Amino acid sequence: MTAVHGGAPAPDGPRQLSLLQGFPTSSAASAASGPVLAAELPVARVQLESSLPHLDRPFDYSVPADLDAAAQPGARVKVKFNGQELPGYLVARVADSDAGHALVPLHKIVSPVPVLTPAVLELAGRVAARYAGTVSDVLRVAVPPRMAKLEKEAAPDGHLDPALFAEAGADDDAGAALPAGLESSSWSGYRNGPAFLQHLSAGEAPRAVLSALQGYGPGGWPRMIAEAVAAVRLSGRGAVVVVPDYRDLDRVEAALLQLLPAGDIARLTADDGQTPRYRSFLRILSGAAGVAVGTRSAAYAPVRNLGLVVCWDDGDDLHIEQRSPYAHSREVLLLRAGQERAACLLAGHARSTETQRLVESGWAWPVEADRTVVRRTVPRVLNTADSFELEHDPLARVARLPAAAWRAAKEGLERGPVLVQVARAGYAPSLACENCREPARCAACSGPLAVAGSTGSSAVPQCRWCSTPAPAWRCSTCNGVRLRRGATGALRTAEELGRAFPGKPVITSSGDRVLATVPDAKALVVATVGAEPVAAGGYAAALLLDGDSLLRRENLRAGEDAVRRWFNAAALVRPAADRGLVVITADDTAGVGALLRWDPAGYAYRELALRQELQLPPAVRIASVTGGRTAVGHFTQAVEQRLGAEGAVLRTAGPAPLMLAPGAAPGPGTAGGKAPARSAAGDVRTLLFIPYAQAAEATKVMRAVKAAAAAKRSDDPVQLRLDGVDVL
Repeated sequence: MTAVHGGAPAPDGPRQLSLLQGFPTSSAASAASGPVLAAELPVARVQLESSLPHLDRPFDYSVPADLDAAAQPGARVKVKFNGQELPGYLVARVADSDAGHALVPLHKIVSPVPVLTPAVLELAGRVAARYAGTVSDVLRVAVPPRMAKLEKEAAPDGHLDPALFAEAGADDDAGAALPAGLESSSWSGYRNGPAFLQHLSAGEAPRAVLSALQGYGPGGWPRMIAEAVAAVRLSGRGAVVVVPDYRDLDRVEAALLQLLPAGDIARLTADDGQTPRYRSFLRILSGAAGVAVGTRSAAYAPVRNLGLVVCWDDGDDLHIEQRSPYAHSREVLLLRAGQERAACLLAGHARSTETQRLVESGWAWPVEADRTVVRRTVPRVLNTADSFELEHDPLARVARLPAAAWRAAKEGLERGPVLVQVARAGYAPSLACENCREPARCAACSGPLAVAGSTGSSAVPQCRWCSTPAPAWRCSTCNGVRLRRGATGALRTAEELGRAFPGKPVITSSGDRVLATVPDAKALVVATVGAEPVAAGGYAAALLLDGDSLLRRENLRAGEDAVRRWFNAAALVRPAADRGLVVITADDTAGVGALLRWDPAGYAYRELALRQELQLPPAVRIASVTGGRTAVGHFTQAVEQRLGAEGAVLRTAGPAPLMLAPGAAPGPGTAGGKAPARSAAGDVRTLLFIPYAQAAEATKVMRAVKAAAAAKRSDDPVQLRLDGVDVL
């Protein structure tokens, strides 16, 4: 009924052969009994929109003459497959098919607009190969849902005309509004910075890792990214910029609008809604816009003549797609830069171990400020846990707000806003036994107990996962009945600071109310990690509380993530010359020392060296196989046997029961504070550690094994995930 491109046998061979019985085997018979076919290139190759691994390849269909004009590569189509009507993309038109039987004709052209470009299709294949996923799953992220009304307005005849977007401010001369020179740009104080811009404007493809110093003001990181994009636009090429969330997106877009025409910039994010997103997608597809800026799906934007890809703060988990194959936008952009020979810029206040690996391998050049520039740009950092502070304040190690932090807040409030970074949202997000300090857990589901708000000692604790109240809680360890707050949330912190500094306004940014900016007024700004708003003139001081809580997370990347969050908050504070001060209360020599010295590269170097010594990611790649014990065992055994035949040996760990560790953060797909999805009884997880030299072959084998298992349906399906950041 359908044909596999290349004539390769399908994994479900006997089943597919039965589908073909009764059909004529010659093209002549097909022409006699079926519709009249297109005179030229009568065979269409279609990529089905199906997440089934064994259908992850193009299938051949015939092209009826009445669909010839609309059936162009990149168009959305519908086809008949095994008695079903499935959507897909027409990826190629060819003269012949080697299927050996009659082809089923295309059923329908959903839209003649070529939304899938050859470059994006190739990129989707590379991403699917790297993450052992399917091309269909990648395309689900790469191509936004169709908005029929908008499409008919923009392409009434099926062809996109850039002139139709003229009202959006499109300007063919993108360089008309660009600065005449880039020598005095924000990059001038960084080693290799001016050279990077010069190579971009000359049409070359440099690769760099930027350690940005300032997070606010006209010289902040958004301006630096905008100048890099402006430089590549001077060479006549396009750019893609990917940021973690809408707050960063707003800032980068505003910086770009200062240097580029408004019509040259297209904003891609699902937060704006489907219609604005699809309009921006069509503007990029038509060539009306040469710069795509957005969140993770923008990494696939079909920018013409791509010259630069940019990823800001690649250590943020928001860069990881929450659906299979769980691709990281940094890796997507790296693959795209290699495929299209484009320049690459990975930027952040801190440096992830993945980008450090690229620097040490020589793939990318570091762009860092000279120490003299660092000293006049960054704030002074004070650690309340060092020996000097402990001598003057012996209780600083246990106090939540040591004396030095209180003084910094008091003095800072005389000059401007003061940022207070806390680890958790809510009021009392965790409780512990008063006697033995064991975390208080729900008797029904073992979830953590918490107090929702400021209701005094009569508040009834309830489970954060299943919301079951626990009025008669009793400790399972010591049989105690009294509870204490194991952690203090943002709301409780704001309440305490309001009492400590009467008359000063207190602003919170956490949970469902995350602020993008705050005024330069004298106020306390209490924010959870990652939710710190930007003050236009910078904060007068910042208090980084709960650092030890961040470091105690049971995760391989706990230290790296904590350091990244500290640098992101500290970069929002005024320079030391303007009396800017950051006070940190964590007791960690390596991470706090990096912040005191303002040396994110040094911390990344040390962390990567430890991972390499222990052969842990990113020194190696990691695959997690999750499912029933039998299915996981069969999958792992099949992978090891096939790789063993090639002489490769993988290090494995497991299978181990799949369970959420006490106090662990919710995983992907879980709303914070809600119960994680309960896995089926008996589910286990096996980890495979893959050296980079064997990674390409290993992922190829895993894809093949998963496709074969799906075709045979002999085992329950397993979840295969590559490079997950939450599995260790």
